[in-house]
Amino acid sequence: MLVLDNIINDRGSRYAVSGAACRSETEARAFVKTLCKRKKFARATHHSWALLAGDQPIKADDGEAGAGMVILRMLEREGLRDHVVVVTRWYGGKHLGGDRFRHVQDAVRLYLDQAGPQDVADRP
Repeated sequence: MLVLDNIINDRGSRYAVSGAACRSETEARAFVKTLCKRKKFARATHHSWALLAGDQPIKADDGEAGAGMVILRMLEREGLRDHVVVVTRWYGGKHLGGDRFRHVQDAVRLYLDQAGPQDVADRP
């Protein structure tokens, strides 16, 4: 498990990104549940995530409409399979509009850059 916390701050909203090897939706949901055992993450507003596993891509927006698809597209472009990536947001009270998608992209890009071979073992 790799967790990068407080990576983006914008108008009061804060972002983190995390991920780990994962082979099913059940494992992905368990990962988010484990992440939420940390008090700070339990108070987050959104945990958007995506996973390429098996025949079907899986995503969850958790109230952040479209965020799961942004993550999924980045995983597809990277060819990253069997690895869940979660972008966590603590809402700061001001709407970010389209900037929230840029922040999700930046968070995933940072995760992919920071994750070492042991964290992203199934890349082609």
